[in-house]
Amino acid sequence: MDHTRADAYKLRRREVAKTILDGRDDDFLVVTGLGSPNWDATAAGDHPLTFPLWGAMGGAATLGLGLALAQPDKRVMVMTGDGEMLMAMGSFATIMAKAPDNLAVVVFDNERYGETGMQATHTAGPVDLVAVAKACGFPVAQQVVAEAELQTAIPIIREAPGPVFVDIKVRAEDLPFVLPSKDGVHLKNRFRERLLGPESLL
Repeated sequence: MDHTRADAYKLRRREVAKTILDGRDDDFLVVTGLGSPNWDATAAGDHPLTFPLWGAMGGAATLGLGLALAQPDKRVMVMTGDGEMLMAMGSFATIMAKAPDNLAVVVFDNERYGETGMQATHTAGPVDLVAVAKACGFPVAQQVVAEAELQTAIPIIREAPGPVFVDIKVRAEDLPFVLPSKDGVHLKNRFRERLLGPESLL
């Protein structure tokens, strides 16, 4: 595996997160995978309709699937890392078994396990997550490696009929933590209240 390739990628994960999330409204629901995606989304601006996972590695994509099925009139984006998607390979098939057209799965692929010491993941070698998505039947599946490609991908992530899968190659960086709340009840309740109204908490 190439342990140095991701050090040269031009896109920076925190800037990419800010670009994707900038100007979002309450019709754009976000699930973030544990670790770096949580911190990237929080650094871009904490939001009640962002639900960060603090555990359950591999669970972000299927949680997003459930949310997309429950809220068909909202856009749902899962923003997670390559390590978690490798843990959740079966979720590609499960998503396409239901095929909600309002779901986008976005992977920040730095080819590293960021929480355990920046070891190389399998995407630093032969594993191609876009090819996996295509093989499972995703109608939109693409890789982004440059700023111009990112700008083209933004409306696809936000609006294109899906399911959409976008693998964004980002530089491998050890960045300072910007942590969301760790209170699971608070995170659930604020998401639910913003989405469904205060009566949903009664």
